[in-house]
Amino acid sequence: MNNPASIARTVGDTPQGGTVLGFYAPKGAPRPPRIARGEGIFLWDADGRRYLDATAGAVVANIGHGNPRVLAAMTEQAAKVSFAYPRFFESEHNIALADRVCALAGEGFDRAFFVSGGSEANEAALKLARQYAVVTGQGSRSKVISRDPSYHGSTLGALAVTGDANTLELYGPMIRAMPKVPAPLSYRVPQGHTAASHEMACADELEQAILREGPETVLAFILEPIGGLSTGAVVSSPAYFERVRQICDRHGVLVIYDEIMSGAGRTGAFLAAHHWPAARPDLVTLAKGLAAGYTPLGCLLAPDRIVDAVAGSGGFVHGHTYFTNPLSCAVAHAVVDEVIRQDLVTRARERGELLMARLRDIAARSPIVGDVRGKGLLTAIEIVADKSTRRQLPASFNAPARLTGHGLKRGIALYNRRANLGAFGDFQMITPPLTISESEIDTLAELLETSLADLADEIARNGLSA
Repeated sequence: MNNPASIARTVGDTPQGGTVLGFYAPKGAPRPPRIARGEGIFLWDADGRRYLDATAGAVVANIGHGNPRVLAAMTEQAAKVSFAYPRFFESEHNIALADRVCALAGEGFDRAFFVSGGSEANEAALKLARQYAVVTGQGSRSKVISRDPSYHGSTLGALAVTGDANTLELYGPMIRAMPKVPAPLSYRVPQGHTAASHEMACADELEQAILREGPETVLAFILEPIGGLSTGAVVSSPAYFERVRQICDRHGVLVIYDEIMSGAGRTGAFLAAHHWPAARPDLVTLAKGLAAGYTPLGCLLAPDRIVDAVAGSGGFVHGHTYFTNPLSCAVAHAVVDEVIRQDLVTRARERGELLMARLRDIAARSPIVGDVRGKGLLTAIEIVADKSTRRQLPASFNAPARLTGHGLKRGIALYNRRANLGAFGDFQMITPPLTISESEIDTLAELLETSLADLADEIARNGLSA
């Protein structure tokens, strides 16, 4: 994994064994700035330096840092009760949050199951789909098809459906890797294809995979409706999603949308699924922006028909210590209240158009930005060695991590994680808090362009540019 410590300040030979950094870097390695506080879209380190949080952390801090209403709700609930096991007690805020999220998600999303994060949410989706198949007499269905590249979490079940050859090489012997089909990447498409025809070919590959595996054995197809770090905010056409829905319906396969990044308003709709109403998924997972970093939280949304079948058979055979935690649900409920109060879904759509325009201006001037894509405030740029040929930089150069280093020096915080060690391209997500103002977008663009110029100079010095 990319470690920002590799491009930040050095703290002598200070041991790191007692910290999480000790798992990513040896003792004496450079260490990142030490966080002191956050407010709005900005963070400050212990030395007083300010950083614009251009990626909302790991695409998490949707409502910005230090929101007073959320902090008040956190304090109020903590003073009442922080933990009560949901098999013994129900929680006022669990009920309220479930009602609120299901209402925002709309028809067909009737029940909410809250967990501690995105990986757990996807694990819950896979297990609920499997148990539903078993109790409805479809016990032969166990295979979950996903896309390559893709990312669905770091637990072993989520890794089984993640399309990342490097990670699977490491952990593959511990899991049952699931079938993969190509993701409809739009920047580099196979010879003889346009982006649109490649999408349809990828959808056809899904049907071929179902037939090859045996339709009676295929449980579900899981995908990010708008790409995250694995594809760099790729947005496919309505025709692609409708074809996927038709194929899965034809073969009795459930459709799961992983909206860990794209959900909770980031794309200009509460769910990215709302952009394609004719291709509604069966299950949706949320996390990240749902609680906006104020507490760890994830969510599985499901329809009555699936939950009632499972509940009627004796209940969902799954759970975690902290699922539907009262404190986390109260905090997340306050976050969702802020999303509604500030109309951040509309703001994401409107600010997203402005951000996209700024990014395209940067791409027109930069020798290393080959593509700009995304929807709402879920956007990305792709860094290349040669814009005319779309040639990638060497994987060993690790351009996103180097850009993060230049950004920190310039006062902009950029999150990067390289799927497949950059085999499909070097993506940099640009996903600021939904609360960002127009003037702050201008500041973000200025800092990003300066950081990209620093990276372009480094690329040229290393003889890697066109």
